[in-house]
Amino acid sequence: MQLIECVPNFSEGRDRSVIDRITAEIIRVPGAILLDVDPGADTNRTVVTFVGDRDAVAEAAFRSIVRAAELIDMRHHHGAHPRMGAADVCPFVPVSGVTMDECIALAREVGARVGEHGIPVYLYEHAAFEGRRSLADARRGQYEGLAERSDSPDYGPAHNAGAGATAIGAREFLIAYNVNLNTTDRRMAHEIAQAIRELGTPRRDETGRIVKDAEDNTVFIPGRFRECKAVGWYLEEYRRAQVSINLTDYNVTSLQDVFDACRREAAARGMRVTGSELVGLVPKAALLAAGDHYLRMQGQTSGVSERRRLETAVISLGLDELGPFDLAEKVIEYRVETPARLAALSVTDLLDELSSDSPAPGGGSVAALCGALSSSLTAMVAALTHAKRGCERSRQSMEQLGCEAQQLETWFSAAIDRDTDAFNSVLAARRLPKQSAEEQEIRLESIAAANLEAALVPLEVLEHSVTALELALRVATAGNPNSVSDAGVAAICAEAAARGASLNVRINLPGLAEDERDPITERHDAAMMAVSHLAAEVRTTVEAAMEG
Repeated sequence: MQLIECVPNFSEGRDRSVIDRITAEIIRVPGAILLDVDPGADTNRTVVTFVGDRDAVAEAAFRSIVRAAELIDMRHHHGAHPRMGAADVCPFVPVSGVTMDECIALAREVGARVGEHGIPVYLYEHAAFEGRRSLADARRGQYEGLAERSDSPDYGPAHNAGAGATAIGAREFLIAYNVNLNTTDRRMAHEIAQAIRELGTPRRDETGRIVKDAEDNTVFIPGRFRECKAVGWYLEEYRRAQVSINLTDYNVTSLQDVFDACRREAAARGMRVTGSELVGLVPKAALLAAGDHYLRMQGQTSGVSERRRLETAVISLGLDELGPFDLAEKVIEYRVETPARLAALSVTDLLDELSSDSPAPGGGSVAALCGALSSSLTAMVAALTHAKRGCERSRQSMEQLGCEAQQLETWFSAAIDRDTDAFNSVLAARRLPKQSAEEQEIRLESIAAANLEAALVPLEVLEHSVTALELALRVATAGNPNSVSDAGVAAICAEAAARGASLNVRINLPGLAEDERDPITERHDAAMMAVSHLAAEVRTTVEAAMEG
């Protein structure tokens, strides 16, 4: 799933009608999902968070910036927060399925469109062409200093009196994270913050005075972690001190890095970390990395289900200490994913659904389910091998194999619904009106597109079944000998998935154009040859192991 976060800040935090009219532009864009609107009266500023794929986020950002310029007159704006425009900043953040380079290109594309609309645009962070990388540099002089700036904007005119200017950039996901301490002393929390943050601790001379440089700036001893900002504060609501942390790139410094460091620093000062708190949303990858870290510390494999990895992170970081931690609400991907209708059913309910007189779900969904069962069994054998005494040398390879199998199970589970959705799309296309010539043309194009998707989904299931067989062969060969029969069943399920998917590919081929049918047939035949070879190899391996 391609997911980009956009967090525009608008210079209006008091008039809700203006805020609503700006955010309405985001809501109107198909595929853009508004997650949060946070107005501040004192700052006279609203922070908006929305997500979507590239095209949706680009369009929603552009429309909201233009709308803000129409509704907010910066000549009359006052607020406590630094600002230079009606739409003050607009960062694009890669969340999943997208790279930073793609977000940079997106920021520049939107910046050019905004500039063509008559609004000056200054690029910042990763999107900056050269220099002026920090937001502070891009916003230098704020709104009042725009007319006197010596540097030109990257896009648009030099000045727009009403709209001001907008800083558009690309940055990593910022995680706001607090670590809880068993003390009410803010100063002790701040000592820990200074030890872990990138800025570090003020340098002191032999008399204890803070050292200044030639320009009277404080000299710092760098702290432990890059891309980490932190302070200590006291939280009246919970009567405890916290280390308040902003991780500006969790790929450089992770949640588990700072949590473990805070535990060590607290212990050195006679304190204890009691838990932690995530403020706002978090990318799933950040929590999965934490879960994997703590599973490995316990000597367990990370090749387990996504849910268990996430729950391990929540428990290990103590994220539920100050209140319930709901993964469905806190993990950004879960907030926007379309719930799986079939894959989320109980076994009994799924069987009831299959046995009804509805044509879907049908054989294609069952083939995907067989693939999911195969992958789960393979992951189980890998986990049992990882935990078995005497198999220490294969732990690393079994953990990797288990992770691959879990990822494959997730893919197959999603394909259960995808196959049914593809079939339903064919039915929907056939039901389109066909009275006029234009309607007939639209209907035929829709049927052709739906038929192609109905063939491609089972083809992908077939090709992923080859991978499932490869993984089953690996655990049958090198896995726990006591579980070799399970590896054999995993292979049987994978072969059933492949042969079921093959039937669904073939039955859809007649509805395709020749230029579509030939490459699909070629891929199908190559996959089926691999299936036959691998299935036979697993059977031989399993039988030999059982006879031995």
